[in-house]
Amino acid sequence: MTSSSSAATARPSSEGRAVARTQTLLKGENGIGTVRRTTLPGGLRIVTETLPSVRSATFGIWANVGSRDETPSLNGATHYLEHLLFKGTAKRSALDISSAIDAVGGEMNAFTAKEYTCYYARVLDTDLPLAIDTVCDMLTGSLIRQEDVDAERGVILEEIAMTEDDPGDCVHDLFAHTMLGDTPLGRPVLGTVDTINALQADRIRRFYKKHYDPTHLVVAAAGNVDHAKVVRQVRRAFENAGALGRPDAAPVAPRAGSRTLRTAGRVELLNRKTEQAHIVLGMPGLARNDERRWALGVLNTALGGGMSSRLFQEVREKRGLAYSVYSYTSGFADCGLFGVYAGCRPSQVHDVLKICRDELDKVAADGLTDDEIRRAVGQLSGSTVLGLEDTGALMNRIGKSELAWGEHMSVTDMLTRISEVTPDEVREVARDILGQRPSLSVIGPLKDKQAARLDEAVA
Repeated sequence: MTSSSSAATARPSSEGRAVARTQTLLKGENGIGTVRRTTLPGGLRIVTETLPSVRSATFGIWANVGSRDETPSLNGATHYLEHLLFKGTAKRSALDISSAIDAVGGEMNAFTAKEYTCYYARVLDTDLPLAIDTVCDMLTGSLIRQEDVDAERGVILEEIAMTEDDPGDCVHDLFAHTMLGDTPLGRPVLGTVDTINALQADRIRRFYKKHYDPTHLVVAAAGNVDHAKVVRQVRRAFENAGALGRPDAAPVAPRAGSRTLRTAGRVELLNRKTEQAHIVLGMPGLARNDERRWALGVLNTALGGGMSSRLFQEVREKRGLAYSVYSYTSGFADCGLFGVYAGCRPSQVHDVLKICRDELDKVAADGLTDDEIRRAVGQLSGSTVLGLEDTGALMNRIGKSELAWGEHMSVTDMLTRISEVTPDEVREVARDILGQRPSLSVIGPLKDKQAARLDEAVA
């Protein structure tokens, strides 16, 4: 597959409607893997990737809104709204929505992140019109009644409790707070018990109307789909709902910013009676559009991305101090995080922290070996391709690419970019990222003397 861009085509409508603009963004081989975009009057973008060899299709709608768009009192509203869009429209009850997709053996779900929200359905290709009509109806016609807000409140509070009962998950929220503080990016996506209890239908409804305008939405479909048919069906659904917006409106641009994280040496401890201590040691990373992200991806893979990685070998294989240990990156529009996670016995916390800190310092000072870099490039290339083996993953890729970057890269181009990462680039990004003073988040039953020593890990 190679990257290409064709001239935009505007098709006049026999019904006198305003015209849409269609572009071929990536041209596949014999039509397979071709990515097209149509921008409707009103700013709604529709992107598709065609794979005629499969019998399924995944349809999704991405909203350019996440928890970072919330004020402190609205914390959790984006995720609350995600739940409420499944509760019913003027055309469908909550049961109608779920049973429509269940009846054809499909699956339907949604997820909320810090910078976007996605609603999707995966069905047989012959049932794609049903999925389009159902998901579009949810996005354009949600009633957001007070009784639904009250009924779903308990569900969301249970979801918060479930997350808090899983310290291996909760520690990542704690790390975001450690690094970003009481800011929109530092607050939990789910909100808190207090903010969820305070939210009422009128505030959520205003949030919905503000952020679910067509200019903030991207429709994505992948699988055995016909682009023109998807465009017609989506346009009809939005027109019938009166949701296409002003004809002269343009799509919002991808998020941008210049946030610089200077957090260093912070330690946060939640002392809980857990069997394991859960730790994240980390520092500022890279924004998602930083060109150094390719080198950081290779560094992350070699350092903590698999069973052959340094951290896995040093912490688990050689010393048996943890079952789970890995590194990860999170990239946002204007900043990023790099973290190392490990779960271990409380008595082993300081041993694990010392090993992790020593390895970070070694790589910052000396870099990785050429062999480690070659192995990481191969692992990252393989996982990139294998991660795109189903229509849901393809829909996620084109939807997020359109929303977050406004442009698309073919798999071939992605693999080429990964393979072009040089040892010098990896060593440079290792110095820049790992050479920073880290911060630390811990959840576990640490005694007073253990807690007092946590500052050693970030000194």
